[in-house]
Amino acid sequence: MGDAVRIEGLRKAYGGLAAVDGVELSVARGEIFGLLGPNGAGKTTTIECALGTRKPDAGKVELLGLDPVLDRRRLFERVGVQFQEAGYQDKIRVGELCSLTAALYRRPADWRALLERFGLGGKRRAPVSALSGGQRQRLAIALALIPGPELVFLDELTTGLDPKARREVWALVKGLKAEGVTVFLSSHYMDEVEFLCDRIAILKGGKIVARGSPAELVEREGTRNLEEAFLRYIDKDSEEEAV
Repeated sequence: MGDAVRIEGLRKAYGGLAAVDGVELSVARGEIFGLLGPNGAGKTTTIECALGTRKPDAGKVELLGLDPVLDRRRLFERVGVQFQEAGYQDKIRVGELCSLTAALYRRPADWRALLERFGLGGKRRAPVSALSGGQRQRLAIALALIPGPELVFLDELTTGLDPKARREVWALVKGLKAEGVTVFLSSHYMDEVEFLCDRIAILKGGKIVARGSPAELVEREGTRNLEEAFLRYIDKDSEEEAV
């Protein structure tokens, strides 16, 4: 079967400043993998390069064994994406947005059933702009699942949400894993990562400085929790810790 995601030697610079500098990582099928790092560490750029929406300067990426640029059409039907910043047409309604998204795919999932599953069945006629933050994030996941994907990318999924809404979104993500979907998420919330992720990688200045399960990183650093371990890795001067 192979890995769901494989990235080798990924590099991307802007104006001479390296945003991603030699990133190497793999994500097994069926796991939840977390990419961590402070703001500006290169998380979003890594995801964009992995998806082929941003051209890397160097490196190789495979998603489900396919090239995200050369095999874009084939991957389009198998990969779902929720970006951190999603702009929607002014005044578009929830049902309209879902219907338009479904029309892009040959065999889309039943978006009405997805809305019911995500607690948005009663919002089909509501403007997207009228949804609460938690409802918009649940809608973002529903939209990412319309193609019936094997692999889903979630970028800073719960930023700006209150604790209750975050927990609701976490439960939805756990449910995806139970269904066999591979999840690649970026986050800077340590409690979120500890709860959701099987394995993680920490980015600092575009480089991976640590990787492993949350428990392994905590044990390696001898800290009480992942947040303390994360801060130690970010404060270190070394470019990369042993894996």
